[in-house]
Amino acid sequence: MIKQAHAISEELIEWRRDFHMHPETGFDLHRTAAIVADELEKMGYKVKRGVGKTGVVAEIGEGGKLVAIRADMDALPIFEQNETDYVSQNEGKMHACGHDSHTAMALGAAKILAKEKLNGRIRFLFQPCEETADEEGKSGAQRMYDEGAVEGVDYVIAQHVDPTSPVGTIAINEGPSGGGVSSWQATIYGKGGHGAYPHSSNDPFVLLAHVIMGVNAIVSRRLDPFEPAVISIGAVNGGFTENVIPDKVELKGTIRFTSLEVEKQIREELTRVFEIVKVLGGDYKLNILFGGMPIINDKLVADTIAQVGKDLLGEGSVHPLEKTLGAEDFPEFLKDAPGAMYTLGTRIEGRPVYELHHPKFDLDERALPVGTAVLAETALRFLKA
Repeated sequence: MIKQAHAISEELIEWRRDFHMHPETGFDLHRTAAIVADELEKMGYKVKRGVGKTGVVAEIGEGGKLVAIRADMDALPIFEQNETDYVSQNEGKMHACGHDSHTAMALGAAKILAKEKLNGRIRFLFQPCEETADEEGKSGAQRMYDEGAVEGVDYVIAQHVDPTSPVGTIAINEGPSGGGVSSWQATIYGKGGHGAYPHSSNDPFVLLAHVIMGVNAIVSRRLDPFEPAVISIGAVNGGFTENVIPDKVELKGTIRFTSLEVEKQIREELTRVFEIVKVLGGDYKLNILFGGMPIINDKLVADTIAQVGKDLLGEGSVHPLEKTLGAEDFPEFLKDAPGAMYTLGTRIEGRPVYELHHPKFDLDERALPVGTAVLAETALRFLKA
């Protein structure tokens, strides 16, 4: 399978660079989705366009088990700072998270699998809007799931590039490997007044100080220490000049978790914290919006990916996945079928490591056939099982 993937390396690079040069964000992926759909049709796939707004679903094979391979296609609203021949041509947009390569590698796997005698079916899920959500708070995976993109699927697999690990390696584990996410926003109401006469007001910044202390004590003092979770405040806005105490302060934050029970407890504890404001004579409004499930890698799928990695790349090329509470909407596709996501080493040797979402992010394109081969071989193993 590695030989087959290397045989199409030039095409993989060509696809990846084209997507990189013409990044599109959110659900506005009309060019990218059209190219993907056109290529898949040339390969002989049955293609559905416009799934989840601008997603593409393609299937090949008959009967038997059905394995889905997911790839996200959207870029980020970032000004690229690289100096390459394939630098972004769309100002203010950049593939800084590797979705250009995810799309290219999935197309590569599709090309290889189209030539195989399949004992079952393969379905590709090319997804828009992984990085953000629409006006109703739904991401691309949520939209595609709602429209039946994974109906009848037996297994789902996906990969994500890792700029910190060397080419020729993958990382995978069973169980929790990424955080679920919820967002929250609040307004604290006090009483405004002159900065010289604070006793005549109820300073919302003082109320905020108590809230900040309470929020930062939830994880350390209210949750089970064996339950990983994070609550962060990302924005605080209030006031407009130096000598006026405003009547309100607004703040926003994020919640990360690996179990829905913990997410529920955090909601309760966050509400309890904001009740401090009322005790101190103020008032508040708090809104918590569920964003997405945590990634829970299925044991069978994770073990299969690990074995494929060892067989294709060598015993020492498969590593434990470094767990984070970074969020992904891939778990939407795991609601009805087991699946797993692994990371693919793409580090550029001799260059500083620029993490995902950095304006100088890039990857070693020698990793493209590696990821292509692992995707294709893993899908075949499930059809043969």
